[in-house]
Amino acid sequence: MEYNLADLFESVVDVVPDRAALAYLDIPGTGAERRLTYTELDAAANRIGHHLLDSGIGPGEHVGLHLYNGIEYLQTALGCLKARIVPVNVNYRYVEEELVYLYRDADLVGLVFDTEFTGRVAKAVPRVEKLRHLVRVGTPAPDAPHVPALCVVGFAGAEASASPERGFPARSGDDQFIIYTGGTTGMPKGVMWRQEDLFFSGLGGGAPTGEPVKAPEELAERVAAGGDGITFFPTAPLMHGTSTLTAFIGFNFGQRVVIHRKFVPEETLRTIEKEKVTSVSLVGDAMLRPLIDALNGPMKGTDCSALFSVSSSGAIMSETVRQQFQALVPHAMLLNNFGSSESGFNGTATQDSGAGDGFRIRVHSRTRVVDPATYEAVPVGVPGRVAQRGHVPLGYYNDPGKTAETFFEKDGERWVLLGDMATVDEEGVVTVLGRGSQCINTGGEKVYPEEVEQALKAHPDVYDALVAGVPDARWGNHVAAVVQLREGAAHPSLEDIQTHCRTRLAGYKIPRQLVLTDAVQRSPSGKADYRWARSVAVAADG
Repeated sequence: MEYNLADLFESVVDVVPDRAALAYLDIPGTGAERRLTYTELDAAANRIGHHLLDSGIGPGEHVGLHLYNGIEYLQTALGCLKARIVPVNVNYRYVEEELVYLYRDADLVGLVFDTEFTGRVAKAVPRVEKLRHLVRVGTPAPDAPHVPALCVVGFAGAEASASPERGFPARSGDDQFIIYTGGTTGMPKGVMWRQEDLFFSGLGGGAPTGEPVKAPEELAERVAAGGDGITFFPTAPLMHGTSTLTAFIGFNFGQRVVIHRKFVPEETLRTIEKEKVTSVSLVGDAMLRPLIDALNGPMKGTDCSALFSVSSSGAIMSETVRQQFQALVPHAMLLNNFGSSESGFNGTATQDSGAGDGFRIRVHSRTRVVDPATYEAVPVGVPGRVAQRGHVPLGYYNDPGKTAETFFEKDGERWVLLGDMATVDEEGVVTVLGRGSQCINTGGEKVYPEEVEQALKAHPDVYDALVAGVPDARWGNHVAAVVQLREGAAHPSLEDIQTHCRTRLAGYKIPRQLVLTDAVQRSPSGKADYRWARSVAVAADG
């Protein structure tokens, strides 16, 4: 047995076959509630894996998952891994041109998609030469567009006609798993992981908060020796890599995973209460703040007593929003995790992280801040780039140039150079300044949007904010704040915002432009859309 995700999953199934594995609890009134034990989820994944193989898709080929959250997403991901087919996440907000790009770039030969996306799929498919097999989840509307040139198989029929038994060829820790990045700062890129590397970097080696396993067989031994009672609730879209990895962490523990089709704050809280959820994962303020609003409003009094931890990755929970949630659910730990599609998990923020102190991370021993020119560790207090060694991806799929820029070898080990600028202190604590690509150069000083955004969110009238640089004849660029106000809030002036920020930020970081917007645009997972923010600020600047 190797560190292969399907092998590891099957080893857990064999020791806790009747334990609850997955619950799909959609908005009441839809009738969409399903619960599967580990044995049932295993058989369901086997069926899809066999269907894809029987349809002529071979090991090493790529199948896209163009789906909302649901049983079918995790079932298909596991089925692909069992059949040694590579699952590829597809951002369901993409329109035709973006889909054509991703389908082609990923060399998809198969696609599993929700019926709601039939129109977009129908437009994109004729332009994607390698795509030859489609599976549709759900019943299409009578007037749904026809997908030209390809036969579309219904998911239920595909599942029913295939074998529920295992019977797959031997697998390897070298089998791949591809995670496409969100593409908020450019076109999406497919990060190629060996499954063994992903197991240790993205899934904590079977124990994200403890000692990683020392042999593949040890994972099931730990599950058999332990109990149940933990419920993981990834609330962000599964097409966001962090959510899928959170679900897999739950499976590696032999515990239960709960999912909703979409994030609806009130329903999320109902499920936390009803299912006695212990661990919630989300993406930053964009998801935590609506939960706070619901707890202060229609969901006041919701029983969150079982909730042990709330973790964020992909975007930080700001100091102000953390404090607001902690006042409502004081016993829950709030964890700002730091990581990426290219590195997995790097560390967790210290308790003193916040505006004025920076985003301070206690990183694991494989993470370092380096000079991007020499790859040598930077001295204390000197800015550099975050890098990680050891279990890192193979590179970007179909992009040797970007791979060469991002991945390197040093002292006989593979490294990945992340886009995050940071410094390190005498104790080894890393302060993340922000993404280098988003850094604003204003009057020769460098400003990282995340720090200014934290300060803005501490203003009582600000609901959400993004910060971007706008060309400026005097300063080169000036700092612009694109702000969504709280409902019913008075409209603060630029001077009001500047006065507030001066108590937390150096003068050169203070926004020189304020743009009010009805809603800050983010990805479905809550990640910042800086291209949008900059375009809005530039347009408003005239």
